[in-house]
Amino acid sequence: MQRVQKLLSNYGYCSRRKAEELIQEERVKVNGKVITIGDKASEEDQILVDNKPLRKEKKVYLIFNKPPGCVTALTDERYKTVMDYIKIKERVFPIGRLDYNTTGLLLLTNDGDFANQIMHPRHEIKKTYLVEIEKPIKNKEINQIEKGVDLEDGMTAPAKVKLLANNLLEVTIHEGRNRIIRRIFSALGFKVLFLQRVRVGKLGLGDLEEKRYRFLNDKDKEKIFQ
Repeated sequence: MQRVQKLLSNYGYCSRRKAEELIQEERVKVNGKVITIGDKASEEDQILVDNKPLRKEKKVYLIFNKPPGCVTALTDERYKTVMDYIKIKERVFPIGRLDYNTTGLLLLTNDGDFANQIMHPRHEIKKTYLVEIEKPIKNKEINQIEKGVDLEDGMTAPAKVKLLANNLLEVTIHEGRNRIIRRIFSALGFKVLFLQRVRVGKLGLGDLEEKRYRFLNDKDKEKIFQ
């Protein structure tokens, strides 16, 4: 027996958070009965979402090179989403998010356990970004980023910074707070002109072109946790 929101996520229907929303909206039934948060079911039980039976899908794992000008969401009434570029039969969801104008490496899957492994803070999955700022940065500010920057929602964890040019850096962090890179540089008086995620763990974009995606193999997935 497992919590129903976990089963919805494991079956690739949606993320666990979205599953909880569906349950709270009384859109999920188990064996004909509307359930509440915390209720459990087994794989033998009949689970309905909006009165449609839940079906298991083959587990798939994607790496996508996100372009600017789209949001990391399943649907959006105003903006194009990353899902407009994903053309596969399985229903997948993004792992984490990149901002509207942030580009680069985004992972998608229909495997809820895999997604939670990557997103859970205790695993400290490293994410590396290429950051272009509007003016040169000094060693003092770099040292501050590496030690931690005090933001309105708390101090950031230590980061690793590699200076590529006066105003171009590679920053590696393991935090997943909203807009964390842009907020770090803003707190130090820098405007970010360009931001691209280039690696998750040791998995990089390679020659994957913008707006393109490919399936991950087992070796790719291992790199994420290295």
